[in-house]
Amino acid sequence: MNAASITTSLREIDDLPSPRGLPLLGNLHQLPPATHHLTLERWAAELGTPYAFRFGTTPVTVWNDIELSHAVMRERPHRYRRYAPIENILKEFGCNGLFSIEGAAWEPQRRLVMQALSIPHIKAFYPTLAAITERLRRRWEAAAREARVVDMTDDLKRFTVDVTSALAFGEDPNTLENERVLIQEQLAMLLPMLMARVNAPFAYWHYVKFPRDRKFDQALIDVHRHIRELMARARARMREEAAAEACATPLGDTAHAPRNLLEAMLALRDAPDSGITDDEVAANVLTMLVAGEETTATSIAWALLFLGSDDALQARVAASARGVLGDSPVCPSYGAMRELDLCEAVCTEASRLHPVAPYLSFEPLEEVRLQGVRLPAGTKMFMLNRPAMMDPNNYADPGHYDPDRWLHDHRHESASQRGAHEPRAYLQFGAGPRVCPGRHLAAVEMRLVVSMLTANFTARLATNPADIREVCTFTAVPSAMPMRLALR
Repeated sequence: MNAASITTSLREIDDLPSPRGLPLLGNLHQLPPATHHLTLERWAAELGTPYAFRFGTTPVTVWNDIELSHAVMRERPHRYRRYAPIENILKEFGCNGLFSIEGAAWEPQRRLVMQALSIPHIKAFYPTLAAITERLRRRWEAAAREARVVDMTDDLKRFTVDVTSALAFGEDPNTLENERVLIQEQLAMLLPMLMARVNAPFAYWHYVKFPRDRKFDQALIDVHRHIRELMARARARMREEAAAEACATPLGDTAHAPRNLLEAMLALRDAPDSGITDDEVAANVLTMLVAGEETTATSIAWALLFLGSDDALQARVAASARGVLGDSPVCPSYGAMRELDLCEAVCTEASRLHPVAPYLSFEPLEEVRLQGVRLPAGTKMFMLNRPAMMDPNNYADPGHYDPDRWLHDHRHESASQRGAHEPRAYLQFGAGPRVCPGRHLAAVEMRLVVSMLTANFTARLATNPADIREVCTFTAVPSAMPMRLALR
């Protein structure tokens, strides 16, 4: 079958250990959406992996093997696909873009997004990134002067929405300075609703709409209206600039070069026989907005849990940041940003202990045999991420928060000096052909925000750290991250 296949002692899914469930419901009653990832991890510890549970009558296999995870992701999209219910529901949302799309449509969209999120493009975009970071600093300075508790998760999502919109679409909604920006509120509804519908025993919303569903439907209408307006304005700019370039070059040997992802997608869409529709462009716009907002903001927020409760660590990060920033309130250049390794490391280590993606979900497109288990095509597979990151064979003293383990000098010590460090066990950006295209942008945002925060403010949690819980809204977010800021 494939490199991970074995042919001896073949087991069927029904032979796997399984938590006790109920007829028809299976294990649904034991998996509340907000904490189901913790239950899956507990069952893995109790039953071992692979095991199987049931969404109603549908079996789902659960795995905890880093080499298997890498093997599956290497063989996407040809042998495995993402969990089909995710794509089906995102299609209903009009959000079936690069994250979830399968088949032949994936590769050309991937090329466009990779170009928009490439290192040279982000380097050229750096002045705008720094300006948006300065806007966040001013917002936090006002809160510090007024002694207000700051909802850090909300502010970080505003920051990442502004960055993603400016980079990918050429328009900055400035949610950081406009308290009531509806697009921010509407986007915040999408991933929780995706999680709720993916976990629903049947598509009830096709038959009856509860108040939450009606509110979400209206939010989707408004979001898609906003996206179509974005597209119309981008097309108008492209026509105007093409006309101006045609006047400047009468021979007509110059074509308008797209300046951002949206213009590149529209140029491809409007080319003869492109086979791409406006709906597909809109789906990718919405995908970028949601993905750009949620994951990076959450990674930084989890880092604040540790920075805000460890004065010595915060002082060290502040000194390191100020050494790079000099007298500037925000990192002054892309080159200087590359020196802020510790600022990224505090976020990476936080998401090792609190993974933003607690598991990855796949289905084989054909029958496969993995670790002696026969999986028919379409079998649901959940690949847990945290257990491997908490394994002492992969990371020394895995329960200890230690950003140093991710620093260049530390990684290049001998194994006996630093203990176990297996970066392949860290899969927060995925792996293989469909590795997250936004990982470099995420790293830059982490470095900018953490350096700006620690260099300019002291930050203290405004709640007991033990009261901050993981809540799974498709990604695993902190239940709250309130902080008090003081000017340094």
